[in-house]
Amino acid sequence: MTSMIQDMRYPIGRFKYDGDSSREAIDRSIADIAGLPALLRASVDGLNADQLNTPYREGGWTVREVVHHVPDSHMNAYVRCKLALTEQSPLVKPYDEAAWSRLGDVKAAPIDVSLVLLEALHTRWVALLESLSDADFERSYIHPDQQRSVALREVVALYAWHGRHHTAHISSLRERNGWA
Repeated sequence: MTSMIQDMRYPIGRFKYDGDSSREAIDRSIADIAGLPALLRASVDGLNADQLNTPYREGGWTVREVVHHVPDSHMNAYVRCKLALTEQSPLVKPYDEAAWSRLGDVKAAPIDVSLVLLEALHTRWVALLESLSDADFERSYIHPDQQRSVALREVVALYAWHGRHHTAHISSLRERNGWA
């Protein structure tokens, strides 16, 4: 697998929303979101402290930083979904994910804290997503960095990809380094 990766920043390719707003596509994305906590946990199973502190690529985040990043990012996405469902096209607040990765909790907290947080968050998020009607997935928020409206149907596809993307950072590093 790794020999085919052209850009280690994007081991499964860059996100590209294909515009498929069918219920089947949305349900596949929700299933990916539901399965992410177990996949992320499995990707780091058995890694020691040195391995957790290894960047997935030169100049990239460490495995530890990736694991802490995922729930940070998904918490923001969850809140943005709730805002889109309760307000008319709200303007959401962007955040500096690189700066968040340098904060003290990322270095101090065991990764299990973020893995448990992700499990609980995704339990809530999936329950919310599964309760939505097709019309609800057309609701949107405005992302100032992207300078556009983002519909929830695209958000679920993005975060399904996001989870696979970061899990692949870890699994491809394990493969390259022979970490069984």
